[in-house]
Amino acid sequence: GWVEKGRIPDRKMKTENKFVLLYKNSYIILFLRLFVGGVFIYASIDKIAHPAQFAHAIENYRILPHFIVNILAIILPWIELVSGLLLVSGVWRGASALVISGLLTMFIIAIMAGLARGLDITCGCFTTTGGEKLGLSLILRDVILLLITIHILISSNSHINQTS
Repeated sequence: GWVEKGRIPDRKMKTENKFVLLYKNSYIILFLRLFVGGVFIYASIDKIAHPAQFAHAIENYRILPHFIVNILAIILPWIELVSGLLLVSGVWRGASALVISGLLTMFIIAIMAGLARGLDITCGCFTTTGGEKLGLSLILRDVILLLITIHILISSNSHINQTS
């Protein structure tokens, strides 16, 4: 009917309900998990294969002491790989989304610090040689990935991902 409890139904409410259903859709959350997990798996491959070159990419940011740079160059790609694989597989989905959120936050801070200091370097994001120069587009990309990952984290913790 046109009249519901003495008033005309609100079209905005129907739109909001559709958005909530879309937001909670398990297929969309699965796609987002596969996308973000795939990005992190892909990003880890070249770094795992070339840890010395990745150490140089990290060192170019001039944030960390040399001895930490070398350890990070060996460990970070494996954290990316394992967390990406866990996110894709759905095993420990919340924990892997939390780790990836932390990594993305760290990457955003490092890129912002490099830009603030005027460093003319490549990010070291997906390849240890060449790659994309530091810029606002990298921050935007990582912020978007972070927002997606936070959505995955929230959906994993609230069990809304079981609703279609």
